[in-house]
Amino acid sequence: MPEIQFQNWTLPAAFMLETDLPSEMVEGLNGYLDELLESEDRRSHAGTLVGQIQHGQQLTMNHDAPELQDFCHLINGLGIEYIKNFCKETANTLKGTRKVEVDELWSVHSFEHDYNPIHDHGTKTIMGISCTCWTKVPQQILDQPTSGTQNYNLYNSSGACDGYLAFSYGLNSLMDVERLRPPQSAVVQPQVGKLYMFPSWLQHMVYPFKGAGERRTVAANLNVWDITDQIAQQNV
Repeated sequence: MPEIQFQNWTLPAAFMLETDLPSEMVEGLNGYLDELLESEDRRSHAGTLVGQIQHGQQLTMNHDAPELQDFCHLINGLGIEYIKNFCKETANTLKGTRKVEVDELWSVHSFEHDYNPIHDHGTKTIMGISCTCWTKVPQQILDQPTSGTQNYNLYNSSGACDGYLAFSYGLNSLMDVERLRPPQSAVVQPQVGKLYMFPSWLQHMVYPFKGAGERRTVAANLNVWDITDQIAQQNV
């Protein structure tokens, strides 16, 4: 039989950026949030969030605050890298000049039974990027098996996904493997300092958890402005 040359094509549905925050940045975020929780001037962000946080709080973070500038600079830079990778992986070229900047920044302080129903995010620009990271995670969530490992299963009331973040970009069925159909969802175990960045349209949800402890999240939406027209006007 003659040797046949072939190649496989990957047809992506979405891209996710993953990174680990420096420990000093995590400590700085927690310090800011500890003070914010004690402040009488704190503002609830719950009115704009799909969250059933009945035992905790969802708070507006001031992304112009001096102590948050390093974090905001980091996620803006990661947003630029995310767009570059998207263009590279999809063999596309963006027209014009883009500027990435934080649109809104908030924290979610979840406790036992709190959860976020499935939702997406909105930004002021058509091209929008969102990110989420954790600065506190209860030990019982950390002790659970990681999705995709041998010990991870959702049968017999295992609680294996309690407190996990789940992304959905299609429909799943029990026969997907037999049909050679790739997964249409992903489940992420929270880890202190872990940050994920994704397109704002990507639907996601947070499962509730049991037991003591705070599941503390910092999340942001990023605008991606097309500033080509602005530059042209400035050069006239």
